[in-house]
Amino acid sequence: MKLWRGIIEEYRELMSLDADAPVVTLYEGGTPLIPAPAFARNLGVRADIRLKLEGANPTGSFKDRGMTAAISKALADGARVVICASTGNTSASAAAYAARAGLRCVVVIPDGAIAMGKLAQAIAHGAEVVPIRGNFDRALSIVREMADAGLATLVNSVNPWRIEGQKTAAFEIVDQLGSGLAGSAAAAAAAGAAAAPDWLAIPVGNAGNITAYWKGFREYAARGRSASLPRMAGFQAAGAAPIVLGRPVEHPETIATAIRIGNPASWASARAAADDSGGFIDSVTDEEILEAYRLLAQTEGVFAEPASCASAAGLIKMARDGRLQDGQRAVAVLTGNGLKDPSTAIDCAPPVRAAVDADCDAVRRLIEERV
Repeated sequence: MKLWRGIIEEYRELMSLDADAPVVTLYEGGTPLIPAPAFARNLGVRADIRLKLEGANPTGSFKDRGMTAAISKALADGARVVICASTGNTSASAAAYAARAGLRCVVVIPDGAIAMGKLAQAIAHGAEVVPIRGNFDRALSIVREMADAGLATLVNSVNPWRIEGQKTAAFEIVDQLGSGLAGSAAAAAAAGAAAAPDWLAIPVGNAGNITAYWKGFREYAARGRSASLPRMAGFQAAGAAPIVLGRPVEHPETIATAIRIGNPASWASARAAADDSGGFIDSVTDEEILEAYRLLAQTEGVFAEPASCASAAGLIKMARDGRLQDGQRAVAVLTGNGLKDPSTAIDCAPPVRAAVDADCDAVRRLIEERV
């Protein structure tokens, strides 16, 4: 059995990190790509749906891919302090990788607007957490100013090394799909290389991830490792959809806290990824996100945080609108683990029934009531 070495070692020839640079890794990447037949049946189309479970990364989100590269580069450059703004997942990942590297980590967050599971991780890893009376966009502005002044190395997705790391998920998807593809991608696979899916559905918040995936797919195709390119379908939450609206959203609001961003730093490159791939960026409502959230958990056994489920909600919308068609293959990127935001699961679930007597008859009666 070959042991996974982390994304830098697995894809070193495709990354521009110096050969002698220290590698700060928690053996991120290599996350599952699983079929979702029950979810697909609920869409009402005969499409092959796959779920990329990025919540299986070490700190529970896709951010680890970019952070291993960004922290490795920071350490190679002699940094002693790293800083980021975060709605949650970036702070958890930055804190973990900084701890691994022996670096000081400062995290600036919107006060009261971060899921507790994510905040707990940053605190546990020893980060210095600074809440501000403002939103993520203001937090990002502050940390960029501090980095520009030379006070710390910025590890948000505006750092190009974050994109370098995150692009490896696209490599993995092509590798995992192999050549046995259905639909229009099958013809490309017949040329002898593996192929990308027909559609790649992905949540869009600060927009670095859709940028990174498109970069990865293009680079793999340019090297002859993929015989096709996907169409990129990005999904913002309706209450935080500046790219869809064509203007910044001053006060973004959504249950999907990880993508509650009103002025994405990678707006232009996200728009280019969608346009260049023949795809699009759309929005989904909180109700649609929660529908997908429950459907994935209850039909596929996959517990993803609400922001992750924007991609699945997007596929439901695509099927309804006729964009996702029979015979196509689509991959939905689920960016974070559901345990990142357990309060949403509890708040959206029916009340837990009252306790029954501790005997077999009482439990049996309860079960039989529901048969």
